[in-house]
Amino acid sequence: MTPQQIELVKSTVPVLRENGVTLTSYFYKRMLNNNPDLKNVFNMDSQTSGRQPRALAAAVLAYAEHIENPAALAKAVERMATKHVSLDIQPDQYSIVGENLLHSISEVLDVPFESELIEAWKQAYLQLADILIGVEKQKYETLAAQQGGWAGWRSFEISNIETNEAGQLYTVTASDHQAIRPATAGQFVSVKVKVPGHDLHQPHQFVLTNNQEQQYQFLVKAEENRTEFSVANILLEHYTVGNQVELSAPLNK
Repeated sequence: MTPQQIELVKSTVPVLRENGVTLTSYFYKRMLNNNPDLKNVFNMDSQTSGRQPRALAAAVLAYAEHIENPAALAKAVERMATKHVSLDIQPDQYSIVGENLLHSISEVLDVPFESELIEAWKQAYLQLADILIGVEKQKYETLAAQQGGWAGWRSFEISNIETNEAGQLYTVTASDHQAIRPATAGQFVSVKVKVPGHDLHQPHQFVLTNNQEQQYQFLVKAEENRTEFSVANILLEHYTVGNQVELSAPLNK
């Protein structure tokens, strides 16, 4: 990025502080309307509740504030990349996100798409996307190379459901009966389920409850402010022993 482009991105910080959630809410609506298949990737429960637009607004603001020194956001980048890997985010999806984000900035801020400001944000986005894609590539390769490991999604069968005072403990085993990567308590997996009444799958992260080698176990609690896309409630109400779910490989938070 040129010094001028850096200054242009920094000039949007006050607007992002004031209207960041408006921008990101518009962005998600635009992107998901234009690319409905991505509704299988982005948790629609988080969209409905506004959690995801708020989280993205905070991330965009932090990036703009540190655009001169992206290395200062190394921990945030690591967390973001880990979550992306748990959702099987692929490099080609970054171009879709970038296009819709740039158009959203242009439309919400009422700035011509061909302006220097949008070009500056384009370069800023490409810079961040390159960093994330590189980190995620390394994580995918590491997961796939481990004994019992895998990258992306893998089918598991619910082998047991145990009720306790905290919720329900779901135990799952690999549907292919092959070895799985050992996991430790506190790591998380993304679990993807079919949404009843919709041609849609939804992911959600669950924390593993103990050290596990031949199977994984995670606690599911009913969500109070539920929507029809709430994965926990879908599991509790529609999934039983013998049903199949998809899991990402265990990762550290």
